[in-house]
Amino acid sequence: MSIWIYIAVMAVVTYLIRVLPFAFFRQKIKSQFIKSFLYYVPYAVLSAMTIPAIFYSTGNITTAVAGTAVALILAYFDLPLIVVALAASGAAYLCGLILPLL
Repeated sequence: MSIWIYIAVMAVVTYLIRVLPFAFFRQKIKSQFIKSFLYYVPYAVLSAMTIPAIFYSTGNITTAVAGTAVALILAYFDLPLIVVALAASGAAYLCGLILPLL
C-alpha cells in the first residue's frame, strides 16, 4: 500500500474523532452525570498512559517503585514539579546503584 493511503486514513480518523462530538451534542449538556464524567476523562486517560510507562521506564520494578514512592510523597507536600521530578529520578538512580550491592 502507498504511504498516501495511510496518511489519508489517518486524516479521516482524526477528523471524525474531532467532528463526531459536535454532531451528537448540538445542545448544551444538562445532565450532571455526563458533565462530571466528561470532566474526569482527561485525568483518567493521562493516568492510563503514564502509570505503565513509569513502571517500565527503568527496566527494574524495584527502582521504579522507589522513584514513584518518592514522587508521591513529595507531591503530597506540594513541592514544585521540578523538585519532585529530580528527587524521583535521583531515588530511582540511587536505588539502581545500591540494589546490586545487596
